[in-house]
Amino acid sequence: MDTVLEAVKTIQAYLWNFPMLVLLLGTHIYFTFRLGIIQKRIPEGIRGSFTRTEGGTGNVSPYSALATALAATIGTGNIIGISTAIAVGGPGAVFWCWITGVFGIATCYAESFLSVKYRVKRQDGSYVGGPMYVLEGVLHKKWAAWFFSIFAVLASFGIGSSVQAHSISAAIRGKVEISPHIIGIATALLAGVVIIGGGKQIAKVCTFLVPVMSLFFLGGCFFIIIKNASYLPETLRVIIGSAFSSRSFLGGITGTAVMTAMRVGISKGLFTNEAGLGSVPMAAASARTVSPVQQGLVSMTGTFWDTVVMCAITGITVVSSMIRNPAKYVHAPQDRLCFIAFSELPVRGDVILSISLVLFAFATIIGWNYYGECAVQYLWGEQGIQNYRIFYLFAVYLGAVMSLELVWGVSDLFNSFMAIPNIMCVWLLRKSIIRETLN
Repeated sequence: MDTVLEAVKTIQAYLWNFPMLVLLLGTHIYFTFRLGIIQKRIPEGIRGSFTRTEGGTGNVSPYSALATALAATIGTGNIIGISTAIAVGGPGAVFWCWITGVFGIATCYAESFLSVKYRVKRQDGSYVGGPMYVLEGVLHKKWAAWFFSIFAVLASFGIGSSVQAHSISAAIRGKVEISPHIIGIATALLAGVVIIGGGKQIAKVCTFLVPVMSLFFLGGCFFIIIKNASYLPETLRVIIGSAFSSRSFLGGITGTAVMTAMRVGISKGLFTNEAGLGSVPMAAASARTVSPVQQGLVSMTGTFWDTVVMCAITGITVVSSMIRNPAKYVHAPQDRLCFIAFSELPVRGDVILSISLVLFAFATIIGWNYYGECAVQYLWGEQGIQNYRIFYLFAVYLGAVMSLELVWGVSDLFNSFMAIPNIMCVWLLRKSIIRETLN
């Protein structure tokens, strides 16, 4: 097992050290400028997500589709991921994570545009879509569609279910003496109640859960930021300065070099917002909309909320706390920086953050189940979904009771393998995306 783990780490380190960063970030930058800096239309996308669509076709409202995508993307990566990024890459990693989100908005728009434009209407009148349908139906590359779908299913068992259940188990057991088996069973049962209702039920729950959990977590962050208001100028200076400086920041924090900050910040940004991975377009395809452009604008706001807002606020919260109380962070565990920051809250900040982690992880579980079902439906049709749900919920249980270092590494690989055919798809159809967006 140790040999397998080391092999996975080696491959993962190679992919995320250069090839995937260049592939995804390069795509982000290309579409940003070729689409006329589509980011400036974020206000239009936000308005569209809350506007009732008249005369459009689709299964759920634009906001419900966006909420499903946000449930899957706003997760433990926004807390533990940012904490680890700062610990390993230094405060400058926050800047590069933020930059990745800003540019990633354009790729999220492009892939969502294609998914809606080439979605498929089923016999029951509902719509399905995603990179696999575009790869087969438009580009006639069925092998790539299968490649993407298989790794989407595998990724759902990892980062979508077992990893999130492990985070829930760790958060609860850190506060209450309880068997991980009970936590695993309870989490699987609660997720099952939502999942068994299908895509519309998932969207309904996500529509409620996403704003509640986000405001709950952000409330704690804003309290800390206001408390550390006098340190904010220094916080921003350190974040931006560390992004371009090789000088160390606080003894015991390992990230000091520019390249380390860039690599860690960019990879964490890509990981948390999923722009370019091909997952968000599967939710976008179900939206009730009058045009691919309209839903593309709505879907790209997910990257804005997840990385440009959530990750940035988390990063500023942690770094401002580090500057105010540097001694607390020396030799601190990589995944505990957010907990140290939340200890500044007047009432049980550790409990508040633990609840946030549980909510974020549970939302990711049900959001990623939807992605997995879309892939299973493409591969094996409706008859495969019931079996998939059983395996998915079993993976939720396993995640709560087992060590997940290997699963984390394998999940990152599966995400990488999802991204490759999806990026190929948007590049091959880039002229259509650009033409219809700018006209």
